Amino acid sequence: MLPAAGPSAGQTCGAVLVVAVLLQSVCVAVTFLYFTNELKQLRDTYSKSGIACLTGEEIGNFIQNLDLIESEDRAADPCWQVKWHLGKLIKKMMSRSYEENMSAVNAERALTLPHTEEQQPPRGPVNRIAAHLTGNSNRKNSLSPRIDSSPRRGHGQKINNWESSRKGHSFLYNVELRNGELVIPQTGFYYIYSQTYFRFRENENEDSDLLAQIRNPKQLVQYVYKLTNYPEPILLMKSARTSCWSKKAEYGLYSIYQGGVFQLKREDRIFVSVSNGDIVDMDKEASFFGAFMIS
Repeated sequence: MLPAAGPSAGQTCGAVLVVAVLLQSVCVAVTFLYFTNELKQLRDTYSKSGIACLTGEEIGNFIQNLDLIESEDRAADPCWQVKWHLGKLIKKMMSRSYEENMSAVNAERALTLPHTEEQQPPRGPVNRIAAHLTGNSNRKNSLSPRIDSSPRRGHGQKINNWESSRKGHSFLYNVELRNGELVIPQTGFYYIYSQTYFRFRENENEDSDLLAQIRNPKQLVQYVYKLTNYPEPILLMKSARTSCWSKKAEYGLYSIYQGGVFQLKREDRIFVSVSNGDIVDMDKEASFFGAFMIS
């Protein structure tokens, strides 16, 4: 009787191969499970440490002292870096919110301000500083003498008598008139102006020598002076022209106007002087002098 035959070599190799494949699969599965578990533990640990960065200290105190915490040791700490960036973001958002709120408040104030100003009573005459003086042909001796020994007169003849009693166009608002001089009540910038009217009219009864002297070319000059504590008057403006009237003309006319802005101090005085006072016409619409405060 023949003995039973054992497994062939091919069957043995197949069995070994199957076992090797199963072992490899088990190793791969075990390795996958192991690393998956490790990664989960690392993720949980990092998440807890990240939350601990924000809960380990008072975040409010950290933000307040953010600019003071500048340390190389702390800069190398990842937890400190998380809090530092978060603090910067919070401060930026708070600053932007503050600016938006202030803009809204300013806009509301701008809308309500005109209404508030309308409710305030208008400024009274106390705040108004202005004067307009006109000539007065009815007054005699309107000009100072041609020869004056006083050192505070300057050139020409000062016009002493101006009309300021609200007759016609003249007026005074919080300005005093003394001997032809406007007294400045408050320091500031003023616009000063003046016009002088020169008029020569031939009279048949006039002496021929006098007429010839008047008809000669004349330097018609208007001066505006300022008087201060300084001994001599200070010249502010001067305007001049040479006029020569024809012998065939019945009369000759010319007016000089000038104006400008000047800084004056309290108690300063301003006045007008002219040359050739004998031919100045103090007509109220033609000869005038004034000033008003602009700031």
